[in-house]
Amino acid sequence: MTAAPATTAADSARSSGTRARTLFRVSPGLLLIILALTGPWLAAHPLDTPVTAPYAAAGDGAVLGGDQLGRDVLSRLLHGGTALIAGALLIAVVVTAVATVVGCLAVLRPRLGSAIERTADVFILLPPVLGIMLIALAWPGGGRWAVIAAAIVLGTPYAIRIVASAAAPLASAGYVEAAMARGESSTYIALRELLPNLRATVLALFGLRFVEAVYVISMAGFLQIGLQPPAADWALMIRENAPGILLNPWAVLAPSAAIAVLAISFNLASASLASRSTLKAVTTP
Repeated sequence: MTAAPATTAADSARSSGTRARTLFRVSPGLLLIILALTGPWLAAHPLDTPVTAPYAAAGDGAVLGGDQLGRDVLSRLLHGGTALIAGALLIAVVVTAVATVVGCLAVLRPRLGSAIERTADVFILLPPVLGIMLIALAWPGGGRWAVIAAAIVLGTPYAIRIVASAAAPLASAGYVEAAMARGESSTYIALRELLPNLRATVLALFGLRFVEAVYVISMAGFLQIGLQPPAADWALMIRENAPGILLNPWAVLAPSAAIAVLAISFNLASASLASRSTLKAVTTP
């Protein structure tokens, strides 16, 4: 008679601990995103106005010192994350949404799945840097949009393969066969029968696509593909200030740390949310 309350209390404590760990993992990424989005209003100095000597060390006039032109590193750091985060979120959302729908349809329609698999194999073999450069050259005025388009085109095939692999065992489940027997469309089955059972996979895929998008956009920015100087961008800050890293290390270390913390924290957050989604799917009657 007393076992049920004890079990309920243990489950509640375990759930509270899981929520606390999830909040701990999500908090750094959310804080960095909030700082990046509100940064332009928090910056103490104008974006392109020199306030110190070139590569000046951190001091009272500039908390993180000056860059190669004497501009405030902290102010440019606060301005530089908005475009990166917005672009990475756009890429992650588009790639995950397209891959989820197409991957589910691929396992329900074998011919379509075979064609998608062959096409994905070709795109997966294309090096990301080469693909970005080809799209940037074909769209010279695209700027950041050319990089976003390249990341979507190159990232979607691999994501489709992941979703299709996760959905394949579910395609032969009884509830899917029952839906087919009722004459439901492939789109209905994909969205109403398969997708609810792929929540953990979709969340994990979204996190991975976001992290990859951060690195792709940063790599393109470091190669000066996309945004161009004097735009404030974390990757551009690393490239522009690398020659003076011994004079003012913060001009390089601060944007590098921002990119790393953003990617790692978002990946940990998505993994934690995915594990909670799996637990919910297993324990929900």
